Amino acid sequence: MSSEAKDDAPDSPAVTKNRTVDAVVAAILFVVGAVVIVESRRLGAGWSSDGPGAGYFPFYIGLIICISCLGILYQSLLSKSADKRTFVDREQLGRVLSVLLPVAVYIFAIVFLGLYVASAIYIALFMIILGKYNPVRSVLLGVVVSAVFFMMFEVWFKVPLYKGRLEPLGFLGY
Repeated sequence: MSSEAKDDAPDSPAVTKNRTVDAVVAAILFVVGAVVIVESRRLGAGWSSDGPGAGYFPFYIGLIICISCLGILYQSLLSKSADKRTFVDREQLGRVLSVLLPVAVYIFAIVFLGLYVASAIYIALFMIILGKYNPVRSVLLGVVVSAVFFMMFEVWFKVPLYKGRLEPLGFLGY
């Protein structure tokens, strides 16, 4: 069985189809293009005595984006040749979320714990939970990687990175 035929008949139920994703992305990009057009007009999208206004070129870029999105919307919603294959099934979405959700928690943790501590925890937990690595090795590697980045940025380059609201590394004097 070819990979194309396998993609058409997934074992896991479909969460969404290609045409739906195409329509949603086109609608979002249409809004972006419309914002560019409105803001370009506010800046001055016309031609003045000394040449094009500040919004002249962005206006036309926004217009091209909007026209392209209308074409994609038509193709995905009304065309007979719309791509009706599965975009993502439940199994694939689960794998994506198994990476996306921990990243969201990591970003939230950076606010409180800072980049170094949150990164050490993230690396260790990611290795233990998703990679099925030895917990001792995972924690050790997380700490070592964060320590190397701490030394590189804070000590050698003298570039301070965000330490978090709780400042868990405040005892180091950085």
